[in-house]
Amino acid sequence: MKFHKEGYTSLAIVVLFVFVINALADYYDASVYLKWFLYALSAFLLIAILQFFRSPIKRVTPDEGIVLCPADGKVVVIEETEETEYFQDRRIQVSIFMSPINVHVNRNPISGIVSYFKYHPGKFLVAWHPKSSTDNERTTVVVKTQSNVEVLFRQIAGAMARRIVWYVKENDAVTQGAEFGFIKFGSRVDLFLPLGTEVTVNIGDKVVGGKTVIAKI
Repeated sequence: MKFHKEGYTSLAIVVLFVFVINALADYYDASVYLKWFLYALSAFLLIAILQFFRSPIKRVTPDEGIVLCPADGKVVVIEETEETEYFQDRRIQVSIFMSPINVHVNRNPISGIVSYFKYHPGKFLVAWHPKSSTDNERTTVVVKTQSNVEVLFRQIAGAMARRIVWYVKENDAVTQGAEFGFIKFGSRVDLFLPLGTEVTVNIGDKVVGGKTVIAKI
């Protein structure tokens, strides 16, 4: 387990805040009860930041026959739907909701070449809103495998998650299980798979990024 680089600024702000409020409490000789409250608040804030930005070390052996889960969370959607941005045809959508207590690292579900990438500015609707996939701030990534199978995955911001970070661009070679991005404080990741793909999870399943097999292709 390590602390993710995207949390460095947030950690520095929290540490500075904790130092200042405790220093002021000591300087003004605050009551014992207030000091203990500030100590508890300080501990809570530090633990929360370390929890939010934890980054488990994952060792993944790439397998072209499977689609790995791109994020920790819970499966909230499995349905056949129209994908209108890139494929413009019917696809199987699998959506994973990331709560604030989940690991927020996003991982490549397959290995291959990034054939499409686009960032979309947008709104910050709650992640389970029906229009969050099309109206919220988001990124869309399409990766093509050596077998010419294309999988689209999309980072979607939510009401709390107001910053999406990505580490890929078009024509990059990516490896299954490696980091492709980060969503601060949760939200959602959508996968769009070819029709006929064997989905191996069910709605309500708790899944782990870089470990749980979402589908066989």
